Amino acid sequence: MKNTAIDPATPATPATDTSPSERSATPATEYAADYAIFKPNSRGNGGMVRFGLNAAKAALFVNAAVQTGEKQFDWDNRITMKWGLADVGQVLATLQGRQPQAKLFHQTERANSAFELTFRDDPERAPYAVSISRQDASDKSVRKVAIPLTHGEAAVLEAALRCAVCRLVGW
Repeated sequence: MKNTAIDPATPATPATDTSPSERSATPATEYAADYAIFKPNSRGNGGMVRFGLNAAKAALFVNAAVQTGEKQFDWDNRITMKWGLADVGQVLATLQGRQPQAKLFHQTERANSAFELTFRDDPERAPYAVSISRQDASDKSVRKVAIPLTHGEAAVLEAALRCAVCRLVGW
């Protein structure tokens, strides 16, 4: 397992698995729209989740990685989900207080992926909890990343997702 240091100050890279040739052929406004939430902790079991718009693929890609050291995340074994408009709408509805929870489930031949965003009305805890998991079909192994979200992080995520909807719809 290779550990990759991810520095929040480092400029965003494409949010998806695009090749260098695709990146150079695509204007920066088409792919470098990322919002990353880093949650390392002293126990070493934190995580990070990155939301990236890929207008060329008409989708939002959500990547998550577990913490493996101080400010180190296992990017090589990241979990990736590709969201369409319906998925973005479910998460936005939760962030806007229209529903208490968004649960997304994607099933393919290779794996099942799940994303959950939950509002928590507990003043002792962060107001939102995010979890993303993937179960590989071949060996049934499960990887999971769970992080808390502050009100500020949730507000930025909501604003980013609202912009993503406009870009995906073409408005």
